Amino acid sequence: MQKQFNQLPHQLITSGKFAIEREMLRVTSDGTLAVTKHPKALGHKATHPYITTDFSESQIELITPTFPTIEAAHDFLETLYDITALNIGDERLWPQSMPCALPEGGTIPLADFGVTELEASRYREHLLHKYGAKKQLISGIHFNFSFSDEMLSALYEGSPEQYRHFKDQLYLKLIRQYLRMRWLIVYLFGATPAVHVSYEEQCVSQMQALHEDTFSNKQALSYRNSDCGYTNVEPLYPNYATLSSYIDDVRWFIAKGEIANPNELYSPIRLKTSKGGNDLNQLEAHGIDYIEIRNIDLNPFEKTGIARSDLRFLHLFLLYLTFTEETPYFDWQAEAYNNQQCVAKEGMSPTSILTRDGHAIPLHTYATELLDTIDAFNTHYDLGFEDVFPALREKIDHVDRTYASRLKTIMTETGYHAWSLAQAEHFYEDAYANRFRIHGYADLELSTQILMKSAIKRGYPVDVIDRSDQFIRIRKGKHHEYVKQATKTSKDNYVSVLMMENKTVTKFVLAEHGIRVPEGVELQEESDLSQAWHSFSKQPIVLKPKSTNFGVGIHIFKDGATYEEALSAFQYAKTFDDVVLLETFLPGKEYRFLVIGEEVAGILHRVPANVTGDGTSSIRQLVATKNEDPLRGKGYKTPLEKIDIDEVVISFLRAQGKTPDSIPALDERVFLRENSNISTGGDSIDYTDQVSDIYKRIAVDAAKSVGATICGVDMMIPSLDHAQIEYGIIELNFNPAIHIHAFPYEGKERPIGEMLLDLLFQG
Repeated sequence: MQKQFNQLPHQLITSGKFAIEREMLRVTSDGTLAVTKHPKALGHKATHPYITTDFSESQIELITPTFPTIEAAHDFLETLYDITALNIGDERLWPQSMPCALPEGGTIPLADFGVTELEASRYREHLLHKYGAKKQLISGIHFNFSFSDEMLSALYEGSPEQYRHFKDQLYLKLIRQYLRMRWLIVYLFGATPAVHVSYEEQCVSQMQALHEDTFSNKQALSYRNSDCGYTNVEPLYPNYATLSSYIDDVRWFIAKGEIANPNELYSPIRLKTSKGGNDLNQLEAHGIDYIEIRNIDLNPFEKTGIARSDLRFLHLFLLYLTFTEETPYFDWQAEAYNNQQCVAKEGMSPTSILTRDGHAIPLHTYATELLDTIDAFNTHYDLGFEDVFPALREKIDHVDRTYASRLKTIMTETGYHAWSLAQAEHFYEDAYANRFRIHGYADLELSTQILMKSAIKRGYPVDVIDRSDQFIRIRKGKHHEYVKQATKTSKDNYVSVLMMENKTVTKFVLAEHGIRVPEGVELQEESDLSQAWHSFSKQPIVLKPKSTNFGVGIHIFKDGATYEEALSAFQYAKTFDDVVLLETFLPGKEYRFLVIGEEVAGILHRVPANVTGDGTSSIRQLVATKNEDPLRGKGYKTPLEKIDIDEVVISFLRAQGKTPDSIPALDERVFLRENSNISTGGDSIDYTDQVSDIYKRIAVDAAKSVGATICGVDMMIPSLDHAQIEYGIIELNFNPAIHIHAFPYEGKERPIGEMLLDLLFQG
């Protein structure tokens, strides 16, 4: 096999499938264990594929799907974290592997899966009585890895009947090697150097106080991976020589009562089948499909609980272990266990001694030599992981650079509880700042990201079919919906789309249904404007292209216009469409009604791009400052768009007697454009709760008149307080943006993604 491996291209060697699981506790605002039920906003824990619970009702577990890259899996994990953090009310997510402040003799609620999952509940009762609830609350990262089918096929030489045996043996070798060398991961990733005073008394009594609430032996790197952590009562060493020998041994452990089922074998690594996890019967029938690394502490310096660079090193480490020779030392399992315990409890000691094939070796020497050989492996096969090594060497050469040492210093100064709670709050704030994003998809329009994130929250798988075209598929069981740009769906028909794109047809249909629209005519030539001018010359008017969106090509003359001004506006609009509409200008404020099905999902008043003076800054400087808002960006990938000082803005300012370098007075509001579109830097103000239901009904009726299910209705309303109903609809919009309603500049954020999913998957 080594010969074949040497001939593989590095892209094939590093190809694989990756998934991450992350456990964590919910805590109250004061940092004690939350004993509330699993939040309803996160769906049903028994059926949600991404967000569930582990041992306790208070213990969230996030599970990513399988991805072809580590980066994609890590991005999805961060998105799951953000969704979870923002849907648990005032509670926060504990960043540490070791538990928060726990009630002494109080209730630690077991995960309740209901009568349909009685076996899961009974198993948790068994764990509670055998190990105690406090140890079961320890959380961590699980990393799932498999080689790509293409790489396995390239390595294999033999008959089809023997392929499964080849694959099983390859994974078993990796498992044996990982168990031997797992102490290195404990050293590099260990992040549980201390425990809270409320943790298991038997463990705390053997430690010293670093702070009034923080206890440690002062040399520990990972209590989670020690005998004070998540381990079996006694070490269990199944035979990993063959799959059948492993299965036979685990069945023997169960028969002797040492464990209740395969899940209770707390090995740092598990072998699994895609047909049923680590179920022994399924493993026996289908073989090993992937492995699960389980000895990774949560990194409390990272929102996701693990750094992307650490995942990359772990991937390289697994490749190295698979394709380097094993040593024949007979007692390797006990040696590996003892090395793990030494590093976990004494890893910060400069005199720590491990054993290698029965011979003593200083921890630093062993780690340096091992990292050197992994580095050489990476270089020899040109695998591209060079960037991960400098930080790892720093940790080996300087123990104070390890996560555990940094944490010990912090906890000695600040305390376990105070720092952890502050970190939980910091990560919550980051999740809130990213509430409109789905990590890894920043290139997509924000409306598409919002819909995808809402689907993930519900546990609906999302497939990005054509990324550049914003074309996705959302699945709920056997029900599939194809969606383009968030609101182009199967719920609207083609004729409705064509009607909304044609403003003349839109006005005709609306008027036929008794809905008020502005008077107007179509213009194709300058002579058409000349002939119609006598009817419009003495009133406010609008000239706009017949079929464009986003306010492009529109001129509004609220105080009327000269023929020359109208002609210039006509010529400009003509550059966007062969047909130009000349309409009466309707007085009042313009409101965008978003209609989804039978209801109005949101209403916005869009304010044209503007700045407010501070008495010292120029308009140009004020625009630059306003554009620094993280909600503003380019290309509809953020809730608001940046303001450009272009010729339209310069011309609009000139009409006010200003230039971009003018300095407005304190609190003077300067408008930069006539049109109020968000796409040109306007501000979105939510009015959903202020607008009368009468106008909402009109908007729904307007959408229905053209057969539209999802529609943006632009309505002019002179006064919301006026007793008489006055309005005029100036436009219907197919494929309306949803991000402006979901995340307005001012006002309440609306769950538009959720409402779209209700429409798509109703019934």
